[in-house]
Amino acid sequence: MSGGDPTEPSSESSTAPRGSRGPMNWLIDLIELVAAGFVGIVAADIFISVMLRYFFSVQIPDAYDFGRLLLGILIFWGIAATSYRGTHITVDLLYANVGPKLQRFIDVFATLVLLFVVTVQTYTLYDKVWTTKADHVLTFDLRLPTWPFFLVAWLGDASAVLLIAIRTYRLIFQPDEFGTKYQIKPVE
Repeated sequence: MSGGDPTEPSSESSTAPRGSRGPMNWLIDLIELVAAGFVGIVAADIFISVMLRYFFSVQIPDAYDFGRLLLGILIFWGIAATSYRGTHITVDLLYANVGPKLQRFIDVFATLVLLFVVTVQTYTLYDKVWTTKADHVLTFDLRLPTWPFFLVAWLGDASAVLLIAIRTYRLIFQPDEFGTKYQIKPVE
């Protein structure tokens, strides 16, 4: 990275020293770390299941149930991790062709819509946690209750709401917090 190129994203470490980070930034980092941990757990589950099945003709009991439940957890924690940073897939045909003030308006509007949608989703998943518990839904082989997996997924979704709310606040009241990371990079 050359230091003077305005098209390169700014490094977060250059804007705030590691020791002066506030508690909100530590919370954001913790949520992202938990999401990354679930990526590792899902990858290990898939790898171990495939290796045991391929080399030893052995299957982990409830491997399918654990796989789908862990994948659900991963999805909701992934939403939390990508929502704050704005690193999810975007289509910015309009965004790239307007000025900074309109870009900021689009950012705030899109984040408010995302906050609304994820809040409704969190409410419905909360209901799903308790109806799954009340219905005594169990895994197939080991007969384990599935509601704790739904609860962990809901915690990821609730974390997403928290992070999107923080992002919305910072976009409105602290727009410099995100720096110039939205600069368009030329295609080479």
